[in-house]
Amino acid sequence: MPFSKKQRAVVGCWDLVVRTPEGERPAWLEVRASGHRTLVGQFVGWHGSARPVARVDMDDDGRVRFAIPPQWEPGPDDLVVEGRLEGERLVGALTTPDGTRLDWAGVHAPSLRRPAAPVWGTPIQLFNGVDLEGWRVIQGDATWHVAAGVLRNVAAGGNLMTDRRFDDFQLHLEVSYPPGGNSGVYLRGRYEVQVLDSPVVEPDPHLQGAIYGFLTPNQIVSSGPGEWTTFDITLVGRLVTVRVNGTTVISEQIIPGITGGALDSDEGAPGPLMLQGDHGPVEYRNIVLIPAL
Repeated sequence: MPFSKKQRAVVGCWDLVVRTPEGERPAWLEVRASGHRTLVGQFVGWHGSARPVARVDMDDDGRVRFAIPPQWEPGPDDLVVEGRLEGERLVGALTTPDGTRLDWAGVHAPSLRRPAAPVWGTPIQLFNGVDLEGWRVIQGDATWHVAAGVLRNVAAGGNLMTDRRFDDFQLHLEVSYPPGGNSGVYLRGRYEVQVLDSPVVEPDPHLQGAIYGFLTPNQIVSSGPGEWTTFDITLVGRLVTVRVNGTTVISEQIIPGITGGALDSDEGAPGPLMLQGDHGPVEYRNIVLIPAL
């Protein structure tokens, strides 16, 4: 049986907002047609990675449903997502593995395709090397300090976010982590570039230089723990290029949607730069951003 009009209407990427007791949380859903009659997809919650959805069921009234095995959330059961089309929106509820039921709503994600190549502006020194002016700690304890021109997170605590928000940009920064170190650079506060003391093994979308859970670097590049590793990142719409120590590991690839830990799912809006500090110690320096005009 060919896809129905309502099935075709639900195909695409959706930016979701989930209402929790702690406040609104971002999520993301992609629905794809597979073969002649099956809908599949992937889902991102407000933490964890992108998760494959083996089957998205949809009835004649436009109600959708899928289930994902328990992964990052506490509880033994599947994560179950149910919703329905209401005009241009998807609305519904999800049940977490511990049995909590949460309402959500979503809209089609914007394409973010740019009509012309960007014109770059004047470089902005985001970190002044002296103090945290222009930055603020969110989502945890204030464990970030400045010493000898280096931005240091000394223990697992909050994340560090710029006061300013940006759209398209080129970003340069240098990072050093201890053995086993784990951090990340969130572009527009939504797309994590993984910073990790990765083993130099076959690349994976969760290792150094990846767009977490989505885009796999072509190789693992690192100076090693205790040394400075350089990242140069260009983001234009959804197109991202990542260079690590001068080697291009991701070249103009499309970021499908938000990654786990995103600040929000409003993908059409500018957003801040955020440095992840909830995993433990990490150091950053020479953070320079060139915005598109």
